[in-house]
Amino acid sequence: MSDPAPAAQANAQPNSPIRPIRRAELRKLVPLADSTIYDLEQRGDFPRRFALTRRCVVWDRGEVEIWLAKRKANPIAEGERTPGPDVRLRRSRPVAGPSAPARRGRTT
Repeated sequence: MSDPAPAAQANAQPNSPIRPIRRAELRKLVPLADSTIYDLEQRGDFPRRFALTRRCVVWDRGEVEIWLAKRKANPIAEGERTPGPDVRLRRSRPVAGPSAPARRGRTT
């Protein structure tokens, strides 16, 4: 297993204190799903977490704020975005149409 510390130090500003944040605070700062954050970490596109204890992982708030500033300064171009699903390939409509009767309980 490689040590993520050198990569984390390369992204941080020199002589800046580490401000650890747990997952709950990270979710408030970055409104992405846990799986998306994990995928970004694995690709090297998001600040790496580090373990304080065997059961507690944290992120450096400074690194996360730098990442957010870079994302804001360099938005994703329209051509680089992942296209949405083709709704014409759906097997059924996800919601009832206006002509469908509303169901209010069981009738016998």
